[in-house]
Amino acid sequence: MFQGASSLALDTKGRLSVPTRYRDVLSATASSQITMTKHPHGCLMIFPRNEWEQFRQRINSLPMEAQWWKRIFLGNAMDVDMDATGRVLVSPELRAAAGIGKDAVLLGMGSYFELWNAATYAAEEAEQMKAAMPDVFKDFSF
Repeated sequence: MFQGASSLALDTKGRLSVPTRYRDVLSATASSQITMTKHPHGCLMIFPRNEWEQFRQRINSLPMEAQWWKRIFLGNAMDVDMDATGRVLVSPELRAAAGIGKDAVLLGMGSYFELWNAATYAAEEAEQMKAAMPDVFKDFSF
């Protein structure tokens, strides 16, 4: 389970350095193999390869009416390997799709990560914090 937020800076080649706390897990469970794709909220989803394969099967099983979403998730997926120093290349196409420049935020979301443009994430989070919580939380106790 991945959780927590990390502020990161991509290098000039578009590589991000995977935080140390995740490297060993990714090496052990996914042989340092990662898959990235677009997320409908404007960020990127980053999966350990084994988790991606499960997600891909779920997407592939969707009916024809979801064909465009299949294209978005599967057609934009890119397989990458973590290098010896824990870096992964985020393709120019995916960086452009999510508006990711140098400053980014990596969020652990359980079985996968989200990679956001840092300013976009901060603005979206602030907006959500101002709004009422969704009904699904009405019986949730803090």
